[in-house]
Amino acid sequence: MKEYVYDSVYLRSKDFEEGNVLFETWDPNARYAWDAGVAIGRYLQGLKAGQLIGRHCPECDRVLIPPRMFCETCFRPTDRWVELEDTGAIITFSRCYVTWDMIRITDPQIPAVIEIDGASPGMGIMHMLSEVDPDEVQIGMRVQAVWKPAAERIGAITDIAYFKPL
Repeated sequence: MKEYVYDSVYLRSKDFEEGNVLFETWDPNARYAWDAGVAIGRYLQGLKAGQLIGRHCPECDRVLIPPRMFCETCFRPTDRWVELEDTGAIITFSRCYVTWDMIRITDPQIPAVIEIDGASPGMGIMHMLSEVDPDEVQIGMRVQAVWKPAAERIGAITDIAYFKPL
């Protein structure tokens, strides 16, 4: 018979079977909800409408994308929304021959960080490139968002299907 030790009191399997010990078993309901917050919530609304939106920092005079309510450089509150272009330049990229779910592929996926026009230098978003020969992708290449049809947009970064060269 198996024994359990708790504060120097020995418990036996029989104690559990006979109900001499109070215990509970249950399957927790571990569902949760994610709150996007003011800045990302507005950003997602913009994506659904086919628009990229940033925030302006009055202290640094920077335009931040993705938007934030506080500047991470000077720690000041941002003061206004800024509508941005859906064009930009590649500031870094990669060729991936394995998908996110670990499937090997022969034609690479090309994730890139795109510095969005109208945002401050170095401010960009990561997204996929398409309609481009992987050998032609380069830092500084000008690209434009290819949006899903309005009826298919849900307010997510995937409302942009991909970026393509200009």
